[in-house]
Amino acid sequence: MSEICDKCGLPKDICVCETIAREEQKVRVFTTSRRYGKMITVVAGLGKDVNSKEILRELKTRLACGGTLKDGEIELQGKHKERTVEILLKSGFRREQIEVS
Repeated sequence: MSEICDKCGLPKDICVCETIAREEQKVRVFTTSRRYGKMITVVAGLGKDVNSKEILRELKTRLACGGTLKDGEIELQGKHKERTVEILLKSGFRREQIEVS
């Protein structure tokens, strides 16, 4: 028997909680510089209901870069704002939800 979601009460394989959470998020994508002038791309505003580790894994694979998850924000090595937005759109986020700065 499959596990039951605590929030919606549906089995985990048909749970819609993450889909609903993705529709309600306001995500910010921006770049900043770190030590020695290295640029990083930051994806902020992902809630705790969204599987941030899965999104990080997909971004790192598609962008061919390194990255980490710090304080609920995804940090990617390099300047990848435009491509990050495209990948987030394919992942189920809407254009209105994503703020690029």
